[in-house]
Amino acid sequence: MLPAVRSLSGDFFTFQQDSAPAHRARETVALLSAETPDFISPQDWPPNSPDLNPVDYSIWGILQERVYRSQIRDVDHLKERLIEEWRRFDQNIIDSEPVARSTAQMCPYKRGTL
Repeated sequence: MLPAVRSLSGDFFTFQQDSAPAHRARETVALLSAETPDFISPQDWPPNSPDLNPVDYSIWGILQERVYRSQIRDVDHLKERLIEEWRRFDQNIIDSEPVARSTAQMCPYKRGTL
C-alpha cells in the first residue's frame, strides 16, 4: 500500500489508522513510524471519533444508503453493489462533507494543519 500512496502523493501525506488489533501491533507501528513521513500512532488518534474519521461515519452512511436501495441477495452481490456505488461516488460529495473539510482544524495532533 505504501508504494501506491507514494506514487500518488510523494512524501506529502499523513498516515492515520484506527485501533484494530493488527494496526496496533508493535511491528506495524514500528514499520509505519519508520516508513511514512507523518505517522499518527493509534495512541494519538481517537478510534471512534466522527470528527476525525469521516469515511467511517459520514461517507459510509451515504454509501450504505445507496447500496441498500436494492435488495442484497448474498455476500457476492453485496461486494458488487459496494464496488459499483463506490465507483459512482462523486469526489464533490466527499469534499463537501463538513466533517471532511474540518478534520484538520479539529485534530489537535496536527494543530489545524494538513
